[in-house]
Amino acid sequence: MKINPRNTWRLVQERLAGETDPRLRGNLQTVLAHRKAEAAMDLDAVMATVAEDAHYHAYGSSGPRMNPKGKAVIRQFYVDFAASGAYRLELDVDRLLVDANGVLTEGVMRMAYPGKTLIAMGHAVDDPDAFYMYEARMAIVWPMDKDGLVLGEDSYVSGDGFAAIAQRKLAPEDIGSAQAA
Repeated sequence: MKINPRNTWRLVQERLAGETDPRLRGNLQTVLAHRKAEAAMDLDAVMATVAEDAHYHAYGSSGPRMNPKGKAVIRQFYVDFAASGAYRLELDVDRLLVDANGVLTEGVMRMAYPGKTLIAMGHAVDDPDAFYMYEARMAIVWPMDKDGLVLGEDSYVSGDGFAAIAQRKLAPEDIGSAQAA
């Protein structure tokens, strides 16, 4: 299975092309800019979409590291995420909902985790220099503030994406380009 980061925003772009409501267009444009900036690991562009009082929630994950609150803490979250090397990902969105208060994206999340990162997390892999596939169904609620900035990424995950990860080693060609289109 190849990771194609463009699937992360494909449905958002398609919906945006036909959306006429200015508030809905703005919410879609913010999510689109955010996801493309994440794919390129352009930290300044990601943070330009985030509200000062944003609070991310990773339901099912424990600890404050996965639930950063405030723009400065969220910025550090992205710095740490980039350092982990696990930012090569796609959320293959098959459900998209948008209203005046936010956006919901849902699909299959695929992430290429570096072996070294997995080992540091306590997972057994045979090659610390290889990448391994994390895969799970995920929904993300993107609440928006009155200015159309992201107030959070509230993620819900079904299943254990790390289950049997050692058997899902990726070839270099399986990891899509992180360059945003």
